[in-house]
Amino acid sequence: MKLQDIIAALDLDPALLEGGTLEVRSPIDGALIGRLREDTADEVDAKIGRAAEAFRAWRDVPAPRRGELVRLFGEELRANKQALGALVTLECGKSIQEGWGEVQEMIDICDFAVGLSRQLYGLTIASERAGHRMSESWHPLGVCGIISAFNFPVAVWSWNAALALVCGDPCVWKPSEKTPVTALACQALLERAMARFGGAPEGLSSVVVGGRAVGEQLVDDRRVALVSATGSTRMGREVGPRLARRFARSILELGGNNAMIVAPSADLELAVRAILFAAVGTAGQRCTSLRRLIVHESVYDRLVPRLQAAYSQIRIGDPLEQANLVGPLIDRDAFQGMMHALARAREERGRVLAGGERVLPEKGPDAYYVSPALVEMPAQTEVVRHETFAPILYVMRYRDFDEAVQVQNDVPQGLSSCIFTTDLREAERFLSAAGSDCGIANVNIGPSGAEIGGAFGGEKETGGGRESGSDSWKAYMRRQTATVNYSNALPLAQGIKFETI
Repeated sequence: MKLQDIIAALDLDPALLEGGTLEVRSPIDGALIGRLREDTADEVDAKIGRAAEAFRAWRDVPAPRRGELVRLFGEELRANKQALGALVTLECGKSIQEGWGEVQEMIDICDFAVGLSRQLYGLTIASERAGHRMSESWHPLGVCGIISAFNFPVAVWSWNAALALVCGDPCVWKPSEKTPVTALACQALLERAMARFGGAPEGLSSVVVGGRAVGEQLVDDRRVALVSATGSTRMGREVGPRLARRFARSILELGGNNAMIVAPSADLELAVRAILFAAVGTAGQRCTSLRRLIVHESVYDRLVPRLQAAYSQIRIGDPLEQANLVGPLIDRDAFQGMMHALARAREERGRVLAGGERVLPEKGPDAYYVSPALVEMPAQTEVVRHETFAPILYVMRYRDFDEAVQVQNDVPQGLSSCIFTTDLREAERFLSAAGSDCGIANVNIGPSGAEIGGAFGGEKETGGGRESGSDSWKAYMRRQTATVNYSNALPLAQGIKFETI
């Protein structure tokens, strides 16, 4: 689909892409997508103000009714999956299959949230005092700020927005300045759903366009009760303390440096397929991309040649063409970061077994296509412990299981992890308290491609936040414990006696 056709299909006002100073270019070929106008500080302030006003109305709407809006939004996404997926690919460079998959993820979280709107359960708690009833309720929290990254320009927003809306919270979204057009398209689709819904307050959802200053304003505004921020660990180190200073809530989804352990009993055919998608999908630009491969010495010499052969057959090219599996890096900085990491790996006695070069120069000087790199390392050196947001897979040997788990855990990040084994005891040890220290741990499946039903997030320098499924919804609500005395006495808790009359 051409850009003009996509814009028309998504009901996006073309004027939004003209007359501004923020240039948005496609990583596919460097072509201009639009020049967007950035929000001023006053405009951001006004949008937050409208969201705060909307909260006062939206919190009184029954949760199942709030779920109806999200259901209608899911219908809009279903009707526009092809166009929105193509726009995702055009703006961030992931393959068209992944673009469509990202929109499907949005649809899935809408379905989850609609069901959740009738299941925001509290508790009845046994009271120690006769004639008393204790209970726990969940109430809407307030304005939810969402800061998203370029690599998942729409799905991560939907994880937050779908839950926030059914929980009673308006949303103010600051997308990556590299991918703001998809955000405007999502807002247009949500506004379609709001028009069908009838009665949604003004300011319930808005997009603020701009760079660091816009994000800082969202983080520092006391009217924003929760900020969910996805990005680098460096970004999280700045956002977290600023939110903590004003006692706001945070959901931080930061860096990942994800590993796979390949055990002696592993199904190597299955492992190769999982490694390829996890390591080279989205050109290695997923927070859950596979970056470290820890292979038992008994299967190393069988697995690595298979990987070298598979790497030589990866189809790289225009991600809008379905035959291509790997598109471009997002920009020049990403390419330079990859080249720097490969240079460091060589300095630390690493050996590049495949890839690691810029390819397809005919795509233009502003298109950064690379061949995914497979790098053999003598040990887990400093460059291996550092997350490089590019398709580099470091391969290392191990001798015993405890050593493999120690290597897996010995990085600052703690997002996703996996093991390939058919040994039940190894699998269970990997999932035990003494096994993987990551928020996500898989057996016989790669570290990427999480389903929305589970809580998504990680530990350590990944930030500790949780989004999407399970009971992640509780982050978007405030908990209230209530005690009702229906007796004619006034006993105190813990048996305390305090008689004054």
